[in-house]
Amino acid sequence: MPPLYIVEQGAQLRLEQRRLVVEKNGQRIARVPLAHTNAVIIFGNAHITTPALKGLLRAGVDVVFLTRYGRYEGRLVGPVSKFGLLRQAQYALAHDHAFGLKLAQTLVNGKCLNMRTTLLRRNRSLQNAAIAASAERIGALAERAWRTQRLNALRGVEGSAAAAYFSVLRHLFKRPWPFYKRVRRPPTDPINVLLSFGYTLLTRELEASVLLVGLDPYLGFLHGTAYGRPSLALDLVEEFRAIVVDAVVLRCLNSELITAEDFTAGDNPNRPLVLSDDGRRRFLQAFETRVMTPITHPVTGEKMTYRRAFEIQTRLLARCLRDKTPRYQPFLVR
Repeated sequence: MPPLYIVEQGAQLRLEQRRLVVEKNGQRIARVPLAHTNAVIIFGNAHITTPALKGLLRAGVDVVFLTRYGRYEGRLVGPVSKFGLLRQAQYALAHDHAFGLKLAQTLVNGKCLNMRTTLLRRNRSLQNAAIAASAERIGALAERAWRTQRLNALRGVEGSAAAAYFSVLRHLFKRPWPFYKRVRRPPTDPINVLLSFGYTLLTRELEASVLLVGLDPYLGFLHGTAYGRPSLALDLVEEFRAIVVDAVVLRCLNSELITAEDFTAGDNPNRPLVLSDDGRRRFLQAFETRVMTPITHPVTGEKMTYRRAFEIQTRLLARCLRDKTPRYQPFLVR
């Protein structure tokens, strides 16, 4: 089920006979059945009536708050999962260095292989030597991940692979864009703005899956535990970054669904470049199209969407924790 995105500033969300209604200045913007959405994602300032809020919590529909420009601020969720034994296993294994390292190695290997596949696929028509060289380096780093003996060394391998990938990403765009490396805080160019926005959306998807399955999103294995950081969700995000978010960014810019005119200079040093509201809506549509794309799951062989695959991968990880085996199978594309 897709989320309900509320981008319009000053809009109001209310509940009307088991339907969510979004209005502004007396005009109806959207009306969807409560049972047909898995989350409400609010950008900036919008109002939620108390009956709507209670209805969402009772139905188990998360309410996610982002700034108007897409930065995560927080979420409201219903009652905590009753899967206490599963979380107990997660907490116990978080202190098992050997288990955590093996699981983290699998996550990094999966991320590297999907970045490599993304570059090789796109390079079939481009035949770019720099892209080919980066793909080869990332493949070597994917193998090196297995030989690391400490988490810090493994994170160094992951960082090197990401740097190699982003160093050639600009070659995949049909027109020149000012992009040479990943810049997060703050993103300073259009591609980095879209990547940051997309990764925020992807993290929300995986955090929702983690909560649904009954795990603690704040206790991960690859990403260190830090206050307010959904480390386990970020662990699961890694294998999907290139094949979901980066694919959306490439589609939006190569098809000119989003153009340079959709970006303007920000009024604050923490936001030097801003995507327009209309551009944001088009990106959200493209993101929804991607996560609802029919695929065959490489582990189960089932037909499903990427959104369903997020949950399946979370359940595969939960099974590893229950069985106390780090043999997690990442989602790999060919």
